[in-house]
Amino acid sequence: MPEGPLTPDAVGTVLALLQPEGAIVVDESNTTGIGYFEASAAAPRHSLLTLTGGSIGMGPPCATGAAIACPDRTVINFQGDGGALYTLQSLWTQMREQLHVITLICANRAYRILQLESARAGGAAPGPQALSLTDLSRPAPDWVQLAAGMGVPAERADSVESLRDALGRALSVHGPHLIEVVL
Repeated sequence: MPEGPLTPDAVGTVLALLQPEGAIVVDESNTTGIGYFEASAAAPRHSLLTLTGGSIGMGPPCATGAAIACPDRTVINFQGDGGALYTLQSLWTQMREQLHVITLICANRAYRILQLESARAGGAAPGPQALSLTDLSRPAPDWVQLAAGMGVPAERADSVESLRDALGRALSVHGPHLIEVVL
């Protein structure tokens, strides 16, 4: 188990170490989830549903559908904050239907994947106006309050230890739960 500050590798390792046997992991973490793939090779047997086609916003509804299809399995939505903003209403459905979906919001306060894809396209360095289009810090979404507004229990993790503890609590009870992972 890693210790200290949250990094993408640390977040992925904590998830891989704590996910239960038979979990369904819906990965729309994009830029934060790179560390998960190597770490999950040693995780208990699980199913992995990943982003398809490069669009964002599929994680929360995909996790909701997986929980409806497999109510006997824990579903973990490993999610970027930018993509989650597209389909926030999935939290309401998860609460209404009492689905066992644990959402880890990787809050880097940016549409980081869009920034990376723009750089990969080889265009000129974006100016301040263009950069502001991919910035999620003015205002920064408060995922704990957003989840609470949908009736979903939520907490914030800002260290490996707080993430480990929060994920442990979420796994121990049935129903939806959200953890804002501050990066």
